[in-house]
Amino acid sequence: MADENITAKKQENKNTKRLMTNKNYAFKKRLPVRPIDGNNVIFVTKKTNFKAQLDKCCDLLTRGEKEIILHGLGAAIQRCCNLALQLEIIFSGTCQIEVNTGTVDLVDDLEPLVDDLDFGSQVRHSSSIHIRIFRTAMLGANQ
Repeated sequence: MADENITAKKQENKNTKRLMTNKNYAFKKRLPVRPIDGNNVIFVTKKTNFKAQLDKCCDLLTRGEKEIILHGLGAAIQRCCNLALQLEIIFSGTCQIEVNTGTVDLVDDLEPLVDDLDFGSQVRHSSSIHIRIFRTAMLGANQ
């Protein structure tokens, strides 16, 4: 009985995966939900120039921001980690890093290419990283 239920669920999962690769649908990826918004929040992507992202973070920290938060999804996780480590090297011991990892649900829309079919959506999961960089001491300050 239990084996039949497992087999039925596997078959159902195969049917939904076929829906994604079906030639009758156009696959449209929605933008991921942004957790927080603000001046000190930076979303790291693979498309943005690394030097530009590094300069933006350095400017925020030198202008007196107490903390900045870096967010990265999927393939941008490595770049996000590299950015945080570069900032730690540049500010040489005056800042600390706090790292959280997780999974984000991403929604994709399935638009029918044929009039007979209905619109659909599909949820997929992607790895995410959230890095909080905060100042522990100001550069050049007497301690």
